[in-house]
Amino acid sequence: MYFLKTTASFDSAHFLQGYNGKCANLHGHHWVIEVEISGKHLHNDSKKRGMLIDFTDLKQIVRNLANSFDHALIYENNTLKPETESALLSENFNLIPVDFRPTAENFAHFFYDELNEKGIPVYRVTVYETPDNCAVYEV
Repeated sequence: MYFLKTTASFDSAHFLQGYNGKCANLHGHHWVIEVEISGKHLHNDSKKRGMLIDFTDLKQIVRNLANSFDHALIYENNTLKPETESALLSENFNLIPVDFRPTAENFAHFFYDELNEKGIPVYRVTVYETPDNCAVYEV
């Protein structure tokens, strides 16, 4: 079995609505996404011969995914009051509502699914919320 790994990062803010602790408050992270893919066979065609996937392609896909969350407020749908959301939008803030609580665990699962849907043979996704704390999702 062959394995490849690449990383990308983004900076964003979030909060955990309903949480009893510091993370209930708006705060930011330097998130790091570590993507591992796997496969049993390498390409045989001339351009990708000897490769599981072209690293250039893999890096670009992962970076694009990370960049789509960069410098934004990521929040679970329906956790901001409509007037708060409206006020932030009127100030041109980058808001990204998601259908899950924005935890490292849920991000790992989300990124796994997003990459899988793009046809990437994902083995594992690790999301670092801090340099010392991460969540891993694999099937």
